[in-house]
Amino acid sequence: MPAVEKKPLTEMIKAACHFGHAVQKWNPKMRRYLYTKQDGIHIFDLTKTQKALDKAVKFLEEQAAEGKSILLVSTKLQAERLVLDAADKTGFPYITRKWIPGFLTNFETVKKRIKYFKELQQERETGVWEKKYKKKERLMLARTLTKLQEAFGGVADLDKVPDVVLVFDAVRDELALKEAKKLGLPSVAICDSNADPDLVTYPIPGNDDAIKSLTYFIEKLTAALMKGKDMKKAA
Repeated sequence: MPAVEKKPLTEMIKAACHFGHAVQKWNPKMRRYLYTKQDGIHIFDLTKTQKALDKAVKFLEEQAAEGKSILLVSTKLQAERLVLDAADKTGFPYITRKWIPGFLTNFETVKKRIKYFKELQQERETGVWEKKYKKKERLMLARTLTKLQEAFGGVADLDKVPDVVLVFDAVRDELALKEAKKLGLPSVAICDSNADPDLVTYPIPGNDDAIKSLTYFIEKLTAALMKGKDMKKAA
């Protein structure tokens, strides 16, 4: 493997960032980011991973420093805690349960559902339900509110299409990337060996399955967002 700075290389190897999927599951478009095959698994060229990560980090820092809205997306269960933590630290909107088709491309309709969710939430919190609805109706509304919370809880304060989309699994959440590309929105995404990097403005080639690898990438990207927000405050 070509030489890279020792520390980042060691960290990425320890985090298993270099492991791709089984060779038969690859996307040929990822060829340029791969180094070799090992025991039937593709191995990433970590020099290219590091360069791609550096570009993504710089871009996210700049966007956060400019006050841009960045949507965090990962419907992968094992990444949910990590993404929720990133959203909590940065204050950016997030989607972790299910991508709603048309969330970006049909945002005006989605915005109405978000408005309805917030109205229901406020009615319950202010005691309107107790005065206005019977017990059976309140139970039905509670179920509806639970579903809306899962869908829109992380984007309740999003009043316009986000400026940037940050995806942590380019295959699982491919639809989010396709919608972003259709609208001309820049995107950043972790791309495993089965992904289509052409859908992503700033693809980061690497393992998007192992918790250690996900943690490594998400921590780096979260730090970039936090640094950018700090720069904005200091400006």
